[in-house]
Amino acid sequence: MNEMPQDHHPAKSVRVLLAEDQGMMRGALALLLGLEEDIEVVAQVGAGDKIVAEALVARPDVALLDIELPGLSGLDAAALLREECPDCRVLILTTFGRPGYLRRAMEAGAAGFLVKDGPVEDLAEAIRRVLRGETVIDPALAAAALSAGANPLTARERDVLNASVDGATVADIAGKLHLSESTVRNYLSSAIGKTSTRNRMEAVRAARQQGWL
Repeated sequence: MNEMPQDHHPAKSVRVLLAEDQGMMRGALALLLGLEEDIEVVAQVGAGDKIVAEALVARPDVALLDIELPGLSGLDAAALLREECPDCRVLILTTFGRPGYLRRAMEAGAAGFLVKDGPVEDLAEAIRRVLRGETVIDPALAAAALSAGANPLTARERDVLNASVDGATVADIAGKLHLSESTVRNYLSSAIGKTSTRNRMEAVRAARQQGWL
């Protein structure tokens, strides 16, 4: 009997795209998942704005995405994948288990959301489950998301807070978003009130901690 080659994958192995900006983590995940007989990592990217283009070429069954990626967040990429590659299931894998991130991931069409502190065997099984059409969510995070409630910030309030980082002035924000300065101040005031903070920088921190940005 001929021996099976070590790099053999079953004919119907799960094709996975892996998006992770840390090269060492990306390589380790690809190696560990590649040890599973029914999983094949067919593409790896280190930036969010490369995900869709790579998926259109590699045609993965499942896209395993980090959230905080250069160029485009994993959440925004998930929404684009839903439009451009509707047959590709999305599984979010992140260090940041924030309730707001989970809600946004589900709104973007993700089929699963896991944090990175679990064993690779659980991740492999989650990949198989989302491919079968199931939704896989970290149980503790699901409970936290239910208790936290919905994101109170509007899309424009989120835009203004995101533009507030790095010491941007009201004039800077207004120019970037093509808004009047008075409109920017109104959005900032509303966001500060909704986050129960004292100023816009505290509002940015609070919103990020909740995963609202």
